[in-house]
Amino acid sequence: MATSRQTSGQDPVQDPGKKNHLKTGAIGLGAVLFMAVANAAPITAMTGNVPIAVGYGNGTGAPAGYLVATIVLTLFTVGYVAMARHITTAGAFYGFITHGLGQVWGMASGVLATMAYVVFEGSLIGIFSFFSHDALDRWLGIDVNWLLIALVGIIAIGLFGYFDINIAAAFLATALIAEVLLLGALAFSVLFSGGGDDGLVWEAINPVNAFTSLTEGGGVGAVGLDGAAIVPGAAAIGLFFAFWSWVGYETTAVYGEESRNPRHIVPRATLMAVMGLGIFYTFVSWMMIAGNGEQQAIEKANTDSIGLWVDLAEDKLGGAFIGDIYLFLIVIGSFACGLAFHNAASRYLYAIGRELPATKNTLGRTHETHHTPHVASMVQSVITLLFTLGFYFLVTDGSDSSIGGYTYQYGLLAILGTMAILIVQTITSVAVIWYFHVKKVQPGNLLTTGIIPAIGGLGMAYVVWLLIDNLEFAGGAAAG
Repeated sequence: MATSRQTSGQDPVQDPGKKNHLKTGAIGLGAVLFMAVANAAPITAMTGNVPIAVGYGNGTGAPAGYLVATIVLTLFTVGYVAMARHITTAGAFYGFITHGLGQVWGMASGVLATMAYVVFEGSLIGIFSFFSHDALDRWLGIDVNWLLIALVGIIAIGLFGYFDINIAAAFLATALIAEVLLLGALAFSVLFSGGGDDGLVWEAINPVNAFTSLTEGGGVGAVGLDGAAIVPGAAAIGLFFAFWSWVGYETTAVYGEESRNPRHIVPRATLMAVMGLGIFYTFVSWMMIAGNGEQQAIEKANTDSIGLWVDLAEDKLGGAFIGDIYLFLIVIGSFACGLAFHNAASRYLYAIGRELPATKNTLGRTHETHHTPHVASMVQSVITLLFTLGFYFLVTDGSDSSIGGYTYQYGLLAILGTMAILIVQTITSVAVIWYFHVKKVQPGNLLTTGIIPAIGGLGMAYVVWLLIDNLEFAGGAAAG
């Protein structure tokens, strides 16, 4: 832990010694960027999160929620990358907060961030099982228990995470390119055709509508496909799932020790990730609303979340074959996202483990050949397994319905993890200001390391307050 000023550029938090260290110079800008964006998993975020936002949150104002989230997260990221230029750490939030606010705050925030990433893999295993079950039923006509699918996913992710980071980067890059191309093609096809029956629905990107809740008994989409009244939504839920769609982009800093020239690569990759994802998410979700039409989008979000996207893709891009490709990519994309969170969680466990005498030779160890945090990787796999077994036997009562993997394991763990990340991001904004302007460890620009991080921190704090104020509704919405 850092207890004095940095003068040499060497990060005191990250001096692991000659034996237990990560492979330095292993990955470049492209690989770091792919890791961050794949961690956010565009196709999983769109297919899994937008239906919840549309059906239970801010309705057709969901794209505006993504626009608002883009602005807030960009402000936060300005301060975040300013810190990354001076500190290289596998612990990211943990290391940054330690340098800014001290050991106690750093360790507490590190544990909270670690907890978030630990549960995120479990969350993604849930939606991976849901998507895979649907795909197997469509392709082969077989009904596979979602627990079996989840177990296969956990084992496969564990094997990928155990070995060299380059293997994971190549795998994530392939999946990412394919899903971005498909979503982009779908969105542009809607744009060039002028949208659906309601046109391009320009009000969907009006920032005011990000804060407008879906209401029962009036307005667009008041009843579902079965004629029952749609549950009133809270705009906070739409905003919440918008922010959840970005979780993972900030893990560029987690790979600082393994990247070439991290003080330049990490800031560039982080800003590119947050802004690129923001533009992409806003545009794609907007075109989904336009393509389906306002009424149909809200109805299908409540009754057929996968069909909301797959049916539109089949209609706009070429029939059942395109639907099969979409299903294949959401299966691969959710798996890739789970893998990325596994890698990030392993590095958080490793970063904390090597600082504690009791775990320095266990969690703090790296593989002699691959230089990966293999012990932490195995621990992460076991934790995910326990989460999955717990949800299957204790929450869904052993039901083989795959909806349990989506509505319970994915939705509820996402709420838990995102709440933790937003709190840590708020603390990180304070740490940036403290590091540059109170402790004055490094010279800092007042605008980029003071005012902008303060605004971003306030934005994070406001979202946390919204989540707390709507926590009961958020849990109910996620659980269907």
